[in-house]
Amino acid sequence: MPRSLVVTARAGLLAAAGLAALAGAGAVGTGMLPPPPAQADPLTLEQPLVMPSFADVVERVRPAVVSVRVRAQTVATRGPEVFGGPSPLPGIEPGHPLYDFFRRFEDREPRGRRGPPPERFAASQGSGFFVSQDGYLVTNHHVVENAAEVEILMDDGRVFDARVVGTDPRTDLALVKVDADGARFPYVEFAPEATRIGDWVVAIGNPFGLGGTVTAGIVSAQARDIGAGPYDDFIQIDAPINRGNSGGPTFNLRGQVVGVNTAIFSPSGGNVGIAFAIPAHVAEDVTSQLRADGAVTRGFLGVQVQAVTPEIAEAIGLGTARGALIAQPQPGTPAASAGLRTGDVILAVAGEAVEDHRDLTRRIAAIAPGTQVPLTVFRKGREATIDVRIGRLGT
Repeated sequence: MPRSLVVTARAGLLAAAGLAALAGAGAVGTGMLPPPPAQADPLTLEQPLVMPSFADVVERVRPAVVSVRVRAQTVATRGPEVFGGPSPLPGIEPGHPLYDFFRRFEDREPRGRRGPPPERFAASQGSGFFVSQDGYLVTNHHVVENAAEVEILMDDGRVFDARVVGTDPRTDLALVKVDADGARFPYVEFAPEATRIGDWVVAIGNPFGLGGTVTAGIVSAQARDIGAGPYDDFIQIDAPINRGNSGGPTFNLRGQVVGVNTAIFSPSGGNVGIAFAIPAHVAEDVTSQLRADGAVTRGFLGVQVQAVTPEIAEAIGLGTARGALIAQPQPGTPAASAGLRTGDVILAVAGEAVEDHRDLTRRIAAIAPGTQVPLTVFRKGREATIDVRIGRLGT
């Protein structure tokens, strides 16, 4: 604020204070109501926040962020083939008036095109980041899905061939390895602590194939469920994210990865300020398993569950809406073997409260198969403990 404005503002405050004093003095002699009591202090900071510069963070971590180029295998289909075979359309058999009509389309197909359709390839681009100096990098499953060839473009212009170590479609994560004798790659680490709503974040990636691009924003929300899968637990950020940013990292101001950019919400297909990233703790756990085993192992209970609404909680005498309601235990599963029933509400796993049905899914998935776990169950107005031996979730 210019100095002249400050003086004017102070003068105005002094004048206002003088008027208030006069008004208070007049109130005693005239019988007017006394002035209202002082309000509580406003919820403001003593010192305003200063906008940070992201230059130091970007300079430090940018070499570890790469462009992922994929040549994916696809199978082409031929339009005329839908008319081939003994029955061109359901219900149209030899002798039907339209059978010869549709058969003529098949007969026009050139002889050279008969047989299995040719293989075709589609090219795509995404982003990724190194998590070890020996060449392991993280990206999205949908970036490298059906990959026949993977190529990594470094920030310094170097290009390397890579291979897919393993993917996890349920969380949309993938681990890729660059095999280069003697090469040491710059890498980053996952943040040990979760972000808070309002924290500054920096996203680096390859939007629209432009190469390394930096955007910044804040964490808008946490634990978002966008219907992408059973383990949705996304961080929502407002940093501009576009096509090609998939698989790229979101950093905190210490240069640690707090999320893996995965999805956006957009009516137009471009950035509107609503992007979703897989939290660091999920990405670290999944990629560690992919590195060790090439696959992810999850616990399995074998129940169909749904949310406990306030109406359901009141109807069964639970009081507050909490836990996960069992709609149906699947036959031959750990749940069925343990005696869990339709209508049971799972309130806790190993003594830890279950918030809702999605929380139960994540908790069970994190338990090693073969582990015996006590479940706190609400059944017919009472709580009981049932021991369950967790199974292995199939791929």
